[in-house]
Amino acid sequence: MAKTSIAYKEKMKEISVLSLICSCLYPEARKNLMGEFEDMEVKPINKRASGQAFEVILKPPSPVSDAAHTITNPPKKEVSLEDIQKKLEAAEDRRRSQEALVLRALAEKREHERDVLLKAMEENSNFSRMAEEKLTMKMEQIKENRQAYLASIMERLQEKEKHAQMVRRNKELREEITA
Repeated sequence: MAKTSIAYKEKMKEISVLSLICSCLYPEARKNLMGEFEDMEVKPINKRASGQAFEVILKPPSPVSDAAHTITNPPKKEVSLEDIQKKLEAAEDRRRSQEALVLRALAEKREHERDVLLKAMEENSNFSRMAEEKLTMKMEQIKENRQAYLASIMERLQEKEKHAQMVRRNKELREEITA
């Protein structure tokens, strides 16, 4: 901040020196008038701390300037019935072409919506078919696993039955031997 303010002060000194040199080179007196236009004058009042103030003075209207500012209407062209008919036909053609463009855009939009709907239905159908195939495969796998489980249980049961018969036969043989 300090560097900025020092640089600003140096710049102000340079500007003061520059304005002094310029006033020496161009010694003619200046008017207090800042700008003059056709119907107003702009004069600077005095510098204030917040900025520059100006006084705007409006000049009364002069008869010469009134004549300069009047706008004349261009002469009207004679419009024939044929010209009116041509303009009406051209307007009707523009309206038809605009309507055709709107209808074409609507048709394209409907076609796009139909394509999107068909694609969504196809994807839904594919998903349903895949889900059904997956479910069928899962059910077949469950069925096969159940059959394999039942077969293994039956096999163990048969082995136990064979073992029980063997134990009974051995028991009978022991009873016959001991008897």
